[in-house]
Amino acid sequence: MAKRGDIDVLTWRDPKRYLWLLALAVPTLPFQAAGLVSLTGVKALWWWGPLFAFVVLPLLDHATGEDSANPPEAAMARLEADRYYRWCTYLYLPLQFGALVWACDRWAGGTLSVADSLGLAATTGVVAGVAINTAHELGHKREQLERRLSRMALAQSGYGHFYVEHNHGHHVRVATPEDPASSRMGESFWRFLPRAVAGSAASAWHLERRRLERRGRRAVSRHNDVLTAWGLTVVLFAVLSVAFGPVVLPFLLLQAVIGFCLLETVNYLEHYGLLRRRRPDGRYERVSPRHSWNSNNTVSNLLLFQLQRHSDHHANPLRRYQTLRHFDEAPQLPSGYATMIVVAWFPPLWRRVMDPRLRAHYDGDLSRANVHPGPRKTHPKAVLRRPS
Repeated sequence: MAKRGDIDVLTWRDPKRYLWLLALAVPTLPFQAAGLVSLTGVKALWWWGPLFAFVVLPLLDHATGEDSANPPEAAMARLEADRYYRWCTYLYLPLQFGALVWACDRWAGGTLSVADSLGLAATTGVVAGVAINTAHELGHKREQLERRLSRMALAQSGYGHFYVEHNHGHHVRVATPEDPASSRMGESFWRFLPRAVAGSAASAWHLERRRLERRGRRAVSRHNDVLTAWGLTVVLFAVLSVAFGPVVLPFLLLQAVIGFCLLETVNYLEHYGLLRRRRPDGRYERVSPRHSWNSNNTVSNLLLFQLQRHSDHHANPLRRYQTLRHFDEAPQLPSGYATMIVVAWFPPLWRRVMDPRLRAHYDGDLSRANVHPGPRKTHPKAVLRRPS
């Protein structure tokens, strides 16, 4: 006879099953902007993307609160195997590129003022930034289709090297001084940004060159995943520039920069000041929930495919978004990513909010934290090997 707990597991259904479709509202932001402008006559609403992401979404997070519930462990395998959740990520791409093509048509049409065109570029940049998160979800999976879709999603932002660096660099060095994507206590976002952008690109190239050398192939070849990823962006932008005219190119570049800057802002807040200790053998301790800042804000998690449950992601990179779990021991952000991104752009405010939380996480012992070295620039150089 089945126990009550067994019956509950057998009959359990994801209460957010159809709410995950809300994530597909993000790539339609340019269309939403056009609709709002047409409806209200307010041209400032071409900036709807940033307004939605950094004003409306934080308000929704505050209104709906947090959800720390985890799926039952016994239901995880069934939940992981349900292909419905995969289609929620797959469908982001046609909407993403449909919006990009439509935006190019608007930029080339001559009906938008410079301010309106910049607003549309900012809105399209929000789509590109969240597309990197969709690529992040797809790029961690074993299926070849998902990996290919991941690289396609990255083409809009010109950040194709993320596919290599994130999986084989960041996940190896996370929460250490050697990781360009892990921010340090006392390091402002504006100081972190150039370090992260340059460091991630350099690391991706290093990893890919080492992989190809072990296979007896040249770094500059069609086998280089970094070059082919960048090539996708060049081809995409070239095709759009030919189809709509070179007038669209500055806006394509602007939206790409906005997109990858949003990614790096998220990187900044995900591991701020957190540090893995070195073991006696010189290696770093295994990644645990305490090495990532988490957030359970409901709406942000729905729109970001639960990226904010970042601790479980680092512990189990292949785990799909619908099964990511909350851990009580993981340090918690005071609000969702949408709010904390804005806070990160104002360093004094960021330090006032986050430094006390970091101190509390380490019981006041900052020797256990990843602290910015100030004028000192030297850190042990990690030797990374990308799997063949």
